[in-house]
Formats: sequence, C-alpha cells, structure tokens
Amino acid sequence: MKFLVDRCAGAKLARWLWEQGHDVVDASEHDPDPGDEELLARATAEGRVMVTLDNDFGALVFAYGAAHCGIVRLPDVPAARRIALCSRLLASHAKELWEGAIITVRGDRIRISR
Repeated sequence: MKFLVDRCAGAKLARWLWEQGHDVVDASEHDPDPGDEELLARATAEGRVMVTLDNDFGALVFAYGAAHCGIVRLPDVPAARRIALCSRLLASHAKELWEGAIITVRGDRIRISR
C-alpha cells in the first residue's frame, strides 16, 4: 500500500510503515511544509493514503469536496500508540483503505466513512 505520512503523525510511524514493506513518503522530509491542501493533492496524484493527526483533511474532503485516495485520521492518539493502532487498522481494514475510505480513530472507536 502507498502512504503519505503527515509530519504531525511522526517519522517513527512513517519508518515503521516502510519497514512493513509499504511505499511511504514522509512529509517531514520536505521543507518547507507545503500545507494541507498541497499534501492531500500530492497524496491523491500519487495514489497514496494520507496519514495524519489533523482534522483539516476531513474538512477538505467533506466540506470542500477535495479528492483523495483514503485518509487515516489519528486525532488524540498518543505517539506511543500510533504504530500499534496502524498495525491493527492494516490487519482489519486494509480493504477499506484500498477502496479510499476515511478512517478516523478516537480512543478505541474506529469510524469508517466513504
């Protein structure tokens, strides 16, 4: 699977995804930060799932109709839990991500939107 990991989601998570065999772009490797709209446009153009902590990406999609190839939103998820949570999401919701779903995790609740 292809991912673009937002700088707020962390380099550790990006590295872990890469170690699992995924094609990963870590947004923190590029300066300056191009902004949310540009990151989402890049992820879409490259067929990547956007991984972020920001709620702004959901707003871009739902309020403004921005195109995307899937988004994993991890607001309120501490850094120590992100890798374990992404491992769980990939094991149980990979099909939904392939289909371009938006997956939001809050606490122990997982919401899948299309």
